[in-house]
Amino acid sequence: MTENIYAGLTQLGGSTVQPKTPEEAVLERVPNPNPGDPYCVRFTAPEFTSLCPITGQPDFAHLVIDYVPGDWLVESKSLKLFLTSFRNHGAFHEACTVGIGKRLVDELSPVWLRIGGYWYPRGGIPIDVFFQTGEPPKGVWIPSQDVPTYRGRG
Repeated sequence: MTENIYAGLTQLGGSTVQPKTPEEAVLERVPNPNPGDPYCVRFTAPEFTSLCPITGQPDFAHLVIDYVPGDWLVESKSLKLFLTSFRNHGAFHEACTVGIGKRLVDELSPVWLRIGGYWYPRGGIPIDVFFQTGEPPKGVWIPSQDVPTYRGRG
């Protein structure tokens, strides 16, 4: 196959301005090179940050995104830029975690997706948020997320 699946990408391989908001961020996708083979893709973002919408103070999370691709893969640089666009975005943990999952579903139409948002304590209580599109497909190895409940998470 001589087709360049990366043709048309606007962010990969060049200097890119950090998007100011998640809405401004462009998620790019490439064709799945293995569309007939079900497999799991995992992205881990252990240093995700957003802002508390009330106090403006930073919130920190360890995000784990698993998906079984359909026709599309998310281009990883665009995903990194999307995730870092939350640094100045005020939203509650639930809105950030579920919003990221839904945005990926809208852009990729995956066979299956889940996201675990393992948030560091706010007011002394960690808030963990989980979103999943349905039952995981049979026959696909999907490892557990293995992020421990909070005890000095790291």
